[in-house]
Amino acid sequence: MRKLMLALAATVAFAATAYAEPVRISVGSYNLNNLPFPVAAGLGLYEKEGLEVTVENFASGGSKTLQALVAGSTDIAVGFYDHTIQMQSQNKSVVGFVQLASNSGLVLAGGKNSTFDPAKPETIKGAKIGITAPGSSSDFFVRYYLQRHNLSADDVSLIGVGSGSAAVAALEQGKVDLLVNYDPAATFIEAKGVGKILIDARSDAGAKEIYGGIYPTSVLYATQDYIDANPETIQKVTNATVKALKWMNTHTPEEIVATLPQEFISGDAETYTKAVANAKAIFSVDGKFNETDIQTPLAVLKSFNEKVAAKDIDLSKTFTNAFVGKALAAGTN
Repeated sequence: MRKLMLALAATVAFAATAYAEPVRISVGSYNLNNLPFPVAAGLGLYEKEGLEVTVENFASGGSKTLQALVAGSTDIAVGFYDHTIQMQSQNKSVVGFVQLASNSGLVLAGGKNSTFDPAKPETIKGAKIGITAPGSSSDFFVRYYLQRHNLSADDVSLIGVGSGSAAVAALEQGKVDLLVNYDPAATFIEAKGVGKILIDARSDAGAKEIYGGIYPTSVLYATQDYIDANPETIQKVTNATVKALKWMNTHTPEEIVATLPQEFISGDAETYTKAVANAKAIFSVDGKFNETDIQTPLAVLKSFNEKVAAKDIDLSKTFTNAFVGKALAAGTN
């Protein structure tokens, strides 16, 4: 009997450790702003938290990911912070709980035949401009630039081209004259001789020139209903992601690339590693939201989004540092 009881106890213990909690996470394209997510996956950090993550990649951009989240077909999204503001203007509660990228990371590049000169903003008129997708942050980038220079979206043609190699190909093939995109596309453009970066918001100085401040981008977010119903799941995802951010801060681009699932890497490994090096400065070191920086996306959206401009946005309801705070207090390393 004692042997039987011990065997049953061992079986129960094994079952408890073997069980992995399922969670669906969707990502709005594999641009490098979202890099901490696949790093965490590649390091096995979600598994170590007892999670079984199902990933869906919406290569067309973050707006599709947001739609999936609101529709309930995914639990958590890797998308851009400004979408939480957008959703509040539509009376929907979407909340960021880990910040991945603390700055824009966007560039505007011109193809070989582009006639746009940033010193003469009016020369952008008539241009075909590639963005990841309508309603994405690259779309916001263009609209804000136009608005600041007394131009409108009617002065250009905005075309969704996705991200990564597909976006670079659109510029190379002349399907668009200008491209607004992130790394690795930004690095590929110059490395392949496809075009030239004309406006660079990857640095703090560049972001301030474009937006008037630092523009936080990639975050993990979920609906408030899901967070309220699944706080332990959110905490586990946060723990793993904060560990990934801290790991990235102390490792080289080569080491970072070595951890990634193969499907995340686009182009040749050498150029992709250069892209990671170029983008590394935008990543958060601890996952916390900065209450000053989140004012910038609000100002940008208010300038051209009528629903946001008409709504009294409460930024305190668009993010929480509670889960990151617990992860840091627990000494994630």
